[in-house]
Amino acid sequence: MPRSVNSVAKRARRKKVLKQAKGYFGRRKNVWTVAKNAVDKAMLYSYRDRRAKKRNFRSLWITRINAGARQHGMSYSQFMGSLKNSGIELNRKVLADLAMNHPEAFAAIVKQVK
Repeated sequence: MPRSVNSVAKRARRKKVLKQAKGYFGRRKNVWTVAKNAVDKAMLYSYRDRRAKKRNFRSLWITRINAGARQHGMSYSQFMGSLKNSGIELNRKVLADLAMNHPEAFAAIVKQVK
């Protein structure tokens, strides 16, 4: 019985990886073994950084809210604590946007919280 090799699937698998490696520099874009390692690493980084992005943005929002609150004589923790006590349910993303782009609206929130 002749040897059976599924070359079609093998070639498709390699083409898929090489297509993902498009735009890479040097041998990373056209040599199978190098491209496979580069693509695997890139996929790991993208998975990790989709989670890290959320942490980074939360930290940025906190920094912006803190800067806005300090302009009105409050620290971030005081502001967030009194915001919670006053029953205003605005998330950090919205508060950071108000502090950056609409300072008068942010000032009104701080006044209501004090």
